[in-house]
Amino acid sequence: MFYETSTNAHGLPHDPFKAIVTPRPIGWITAMSAKGEVNLSPYSFFNAVSERPPMVAFSSAGKKDALTFIEETGEFVCSLATYDLRDKMNLTSAPLSRGENEMEHAGLEAAPSRLVKPPRVAEAPAALECRWLQTVPLNPLGGGDPSYYLVIGQVVGIHIDDRYIVDGLVDTAAMRPIARSGYRDYFVATPETKFSITRPGG
Repeated sequence: MFYETSTNAHGLPHDPFKAIVTPRPIGWITAMSAKGEVNLSPYSFFNAVSERPPMVAFSSAGKKDALTFIEETGEFVCSLATYDLRDKMNLTSAPLSRGENEMEHAGLEAAPSRLVKPPRVAEAPAALECRWLQTVPLNPLGGGDPSYYLVIGQVVGIHIDDRYIVDGLVDTAAMRPIARSGYRDYFVATPETKFSITRPGG
């Protein structure tokens, strides 16, 4: 099949776009407002975008609390969403009122960060402390107001549970991170599905 996205006339019950660009890492973002309000939300349009210096980015549908808080204080934390935390991660996606703490709503423990004010998820095996660099409106072809905003942050500190450092390497598969697909679907990385490939020489 083929369809033009301008019409979205695919004839399917649901838009297949997010089921094709998959799996997508989940940015489990903690942000804090200038008043000290905490927001924790999972974002599936998320990824690492630079190594030197390390940077991550996520896009928000509209100006949600996380984006607003980040722009107020210039900081955020991304905790690793894992299979063991899947239900609590899902609870943090609930549309709570501004000022309600999703971390408390999901029964998660907050752990203090070292270099930024927003807390990290204590149960998560890894977390990235970030400082906000910029927000980029994702303007569509042909003009019009953007529906999404890309938030870019530089990672200034990294937490790793020592249990997952094996022979000097981070055993990511043992953490069992989850990633988003389309519809209500997710993927999980496991040691059984991990494989390695060496790059060819030039």
